[in-house]
Amino acid sequence: MPPSGRRYRLAAITKNRTNPAYAGARLGADRVAARWGCTLTHYVPEKPDDVAEQHALIKAAIAERPDALLLVPAHATALNDTLRRAQADGLPLVCFVGRPDAIACATFVGSDDRVLARGIAEHLFASLEGGGDIVTLEGHPNALTTAARTAGFRDAAEARGGIRIAGSRVGYYQREEGRTAMAELLEAVPGIDGVLAANDFMAIGAIEAMREARRMLPIVGINATPEGIAAIKAGAMLASASFDAMKMACIAAEAAVRLLSGETIPGEIMLPVEVVDAANLAAWDCPYAERPLPEWGAFVSR
Repeated sequence: MPPSGRRYRLAAITKNRTNPAYAGARLGADRVAARWGCTLTHYVPEKPDDVAEQHALIKAAIAERPDALLLVPAHATALNDTLRRAQADGLPLVCFVGRPDAIACATFVGSDDRVLARGIAEHLFASLEGGGDIVTLEGHPNALTTAARTAGFRDAAEARGGIRIAGSRVGYYQREEGRTAMAELLEAVPGIDGVLAANDFMAIGAIEAMREARRMLPIVGINATPEGIAAIKAGAMLASASFDAMKMACIAAEAAVRLLSGETIPGEIMLPVEVVDAANLAAWDCPYAERPLPEWGAFVSR
């Protein structure tokens, strides 16, 4: 129960039902809300990452008059007018994973996408003796994480001699699109030495394409999802970066409750970056329902 004694009503808007990272985010937010004795209603587009549908869902959520809104925006600016009206009516906005431009949310919970993309790319490059030709699978063009991750991949390539990005395709952060994008790259680029995927879900699709082509290559992803961890254990994926949407959603839900209870919360809560590979995956090797909930004090100093 929150310190105020009230059972707050929270609304959470995420971007799709397909990416396992968002399934984990919703489950984590539910677990935190239950721990605080609050209710949480989810609003999820049927069409993955559809901006118009997410816009309509935000309006629907606001109409139910929750105490706070948790949001993963599908676009940097397209939702801003509605979000400003909600804020003008006194509805607190907590964003996680990405934050819209020109909107001052109560807090943002995330990680440095450029840094984590560079870190996972460097991990892949370290496994390639003498460098090589790399291809990249990029996220959805509208996603607020895509440009920074692409930049991080390129930062790492430019900083390391002997590495060349020989091709790139958009995989929209989805499994099937990642498979299609990887199949195209296998046809277009004859000498691929490694693959940088901007999330685990695309990496899993890419692995399927490589198996179909009988041309397995070193590949890394981002999110440290249970599916990604399973691929690392099986030897199909080299590593993943810990952009943990479940943990972000947990902290966002707790931030909303603490804010509503009158507590001062920081305007930004950034999670550290960790590369997860076969050497350290034990802590991540479990379903989202069994992963420990993050402790507020571990990320927010008092």
